[in-house]
Amino acid sequence: MKYIGLISDTHGLFSEAVRDFLAPVDEIWHCGDIGGGLDTMREISAFKPLVAVHGNADNFELRYDCPEYQWFTREGVSVLMIHIGGYPGRYSPRAKSLIEQLRPKLFVCGHSHILRVIYDNKYDMLVANPGACGQQGFHQLKTALRFKLDEGRIYDMEVLKLPR
Repeated sequence: MKYIGLISDTHGLFSEAVRDFLAPVDEIWHCGDIGGGLDTMREISAFKPLVAVHGNADNFELRYDCPEYQWFTREGVSVLMIHIGGYPGRYSPRAKSLIEQLRPKLFVCGHSHILRVIYDNKYDMLVANPGACGQQGFHQLKTALRFKLDEGRIYDMEVLKLPR
């Protein structure tokens, strides 16, 4: 069993409240727009093991260290992570191409600053966007997700909602 923390769009801010929410997780997945250069990435990865992709607002240092997308398996769950992904019926062209090629069980993305968890029947996968947990952007709430993976199952999903 792995306990996962899912965040996106920190834009250079890894707050104490988000850190407290993620304290019990085994690893953190960051869906891009880390911000703050390598310092923010190092701060998060010093706290917990980190899997990350770069976002459209990330600088070249972060783009060098974090790929455009990640494709991996945890506890029997195949995962595709990309920053600009969309949601069922409205995937970005790049995300749709990767989804059709890789057929993940869990698709995670960021960019929109809108928390969404939706099951996509067409591709038989769960789509999760944790929203934004930084200050920069138009979002009204700072949000993050945490959940468990075990033997191919995704369960016990919890949401953090904080005033901006």
